[in-house]
Amino acid sequence: MEPVTAAELASVLTAATGNPELRRVLAEAVRKAMGPMSERLLQKWAEADAEPGTADRFRALAEALAGQAATSPRLTQDLRWWITSVTMSMNVDNAVTGGTTVGGSVVQAGQILGGVHFHASPGPEAAVRPAVVPHQLLPVSRHFMGRTTELAALDELMGRSGNSPVLAVISGPAGVGKTALASRWLGSRAGEFPDGQLYADLRGHSADGEPVGPGEILGQFLRALGAARIPAGLGEQAALWRSYTAGLRLAVMLENPVSAAQIRPLLTGAPGSLVAVTSRLRLTGLAVDGAAFLQLGVMSADSALELLSRRVGADRVLREPEAARQVAELCAGLPLAVCVAAARMAVRPRQPLASMAGALGRGGASRLETLRVDGQHAVEAALDESYRLLPPDLARAYRCLGLSPVSVFNGAVAAAACAVPPEEAARLLDELAEVNLLEDLGPDSGTGLDRYRFHDLTRAHAGRLAAREERSADRQDTVRRVIDFYLATATAAEALLSPGHRTLSRDYAFAPEQPPPFTESQGALAWLDTETPHLMAALRTSADQGWDTTVWQLADALWPLFLRLRPYALWIEAYKTGLAAAERLGDRQAVSRMLTSGGSGLLNAGRHDDAARWFAQARDGARRDGDTGTEAQALHGLGQTHRLAERLTEAADFFGQALELRETIGHRRGAALTRLCLGDVALAADRPERALTFLVRARADLLAEDDAYDAARALAFLGRARAGSGDHELAERQLIQARDEFAAAGSVHWQARVLEMLGESAEERRDTARARDWYEQSLARYTPVSTADAARLEARLRRLGRRSGP
Repeated sequence: MEPVTAAELASVLTAATGNPELRRVLAEAVRKAMGPMSERLLQKWAEADAEPGTADRFRALAEALAGQAATSPRLTQDLRWWITSVTMSMNVDNAVTGGTTVGGSVVQAGQILGGVHFHASPGPEAAVRPAVVPHQLLPVSRHFMGRTTELAALDELMGRSGNSPVLAVISGPAGVGKTALASRWLGSRAGEFPDGQLYADLRGHSADGEPVGPGEILGQFLRALGAARIPAGLGEQAALWRSYTAGLRLAVMLENPVSAAQIRPLLTGAPGSLVAVTSRLRLTGLAVDGAAFLQLGVMSADSALELLSRRVGADRVLREPEAARQVAELCAGLPLAVCVAAARMAVRPRQPLASMAGALGRGGASRLETLRVDGQHAVEAALDESYRLLPPDLARAYRCLGLSPVSVFNGAVAAAACAVPPEEAARLLDELAEVNLLEDLGPDSGTGLDRYRFHDLTRAHAGRLAAREERSADRQDTVRRVIDFYLATATAAEALLSPGHRTLSRDYAFAPEQPPPFTESQGALAWLDTETPHLMAALRTSADQGWDTTVWQLADALWPLFLRLRPYALWIEAYKTGLAAAERLGDRQAVSRMLTSGGSGLLNAGRHDDAARWFAQARDGARRDGDTGTEAQALHGLGQTHRLAERLTEAADFFGQALELRETIGHRRGAALTRLCLGDVALAADRPERALTFLVRARADLLAEDDAYDAARALAFLGRARAGSGDHELAERQLIQARDEFAAAGSVHWQARVLEMLGESAEERRDTARARDWYEQSLARYTPVSTADAARLEARLRRLGRRSGP
């Protein structure tokens, strides 16, 4: 490149006087090249600018710049571009004297008639304004739907930026609508970028080639802005790009990068400019470049349904509203999936929407097969592009997690699935989230571990890859490791919450080495509550796989969950499934446990006749086997069934038989539980004094057995017995204490039951206002856990003359 001389610099500095934009551009170039040393030179320029006179006043500054440029190719390039820009954009009067050197095209003549034209091509640094301002942004589909929150967030980002350059990174999984969102946003603001809007696909996920290098994109962009020749090196290209764009207001959209490094040379840094990046990667490395990040999630169900309606026609959706909603929901909020499903239905106008809903509803890999159009598996192909770039360890983790029976998991579950240490599992999860194949849900409130989730279609894709690339035995082992993790952790919770129940064996194919994520009962119950859907998924998968021993053992381990949180439908399902498995095994001990524990679920759900049959079957089997403990448990269950059916005489008889057997075998805790129930029967028979004799002993024995939960139940009934005997003050104190003990134990159902008892006691004293208050507190706790109990409290409140709620 031609050196820059002090003479030409002095001349052009004079010509730029009074043009603040040209001054700013040069000052920026000098600062970039010289750093802190530039301030002294720029001060000289300011001083020279303030003096009248000729170019000689800029001589010292020009000589300093020329000297610095002689050792700085970058500064030479920026100065040469600046000189060219000034001479092309301004009418510069050149006074040629003997000591002046003139650069560029020159005509020396005494007189000129007519025009003078120069036809030489401009140099590679010439800032030639393009004949057409580039408008390269992608068109926005007329079916674009929703995303008002995301568009508002992007608009707010522009509002906060002032006149500073903006770098916005929009990331999300394949097919979620990143390109559509960015195109809609940039298109709505195109008027703010009068110098052009540029677009490039960096092809980071292309299956038929390598990602595009930033040099290739810089060449495209510079040519679009009018550059005649492009430097060969990336550094010179990037410098020329910065120089070209320094005074322009541009919008640039970049799609599908594979790294932050691929983006950096394409940033302009010009005030008022905008670079929007859409990527399946989070690109968190761009944070150091001042990027703002928007993580794009799936569409809402309503937006997905509206998109489907626009694509296939509103009339068709109105004819089959339920099928249309099913299709939208089965596409799991992924716009690409909705559009593919709609395209298939649009070319089949006489086919019912229910047919597509049924095809998608088969789930798993068949859903991906359904989502194809014109022979192309669009959704699967998009996910394949993301998978193709994964290193081997991440690819294996993706496949293993796709086999997991649960779709939401933390590092402990991932460690089991992938057979790696927890710290390695945490890294794998984070990196899969970084490439948007997993969604990061943040830390779990119970364990503090970060949770991750598969999108439904991504999970199906991972499972399909696992079926293709993993051996059958390895796939089965992956599933078994996850289920054994849940069995071991649930058993640890059972040991803390119901130690008297934790008596039967546990068998593992892969005994977990990790400690449970809790050390005390409250944490154990919180874990059971959070993991309930996954525990049930593990149980159902075990049943599907024919792992009968694991099935009944999982059901057995879930006893404290069912007893304290009362999800009745799941309670009954688990023990029905466990009973069938135990019967197939011919394991009589397991059968007895399933019958007694499952019978408790049936009776608490109000299915008294079914409960009685289960308990009677358990009693008969125990007598056949000479198992006195199980016989007593079955008799106790029969007593509970008759008590809830309000057959008090029969209930007292069965409880009496159970108490006798339990005392015979020295089962103090069991005897205490039966005394508790006999106290309850006496209360129901309006015999509070008799109830006290049972309940005082039951409370003491249960505390001695370190059974805080059942001791709280005994205290609650004691409070009702005290109220029945006329000691209302003591009764209220004991009931409030029982409520607090249940709160500490985490039992919402029994908190509600004790509050109802307080309301009953207040109502018996004719204190209607206080009764209403207790009942409303009880209703608030019953509502999320028991519809039947909530209905009973609503009826109580109506009877008092006021309906609860708005």
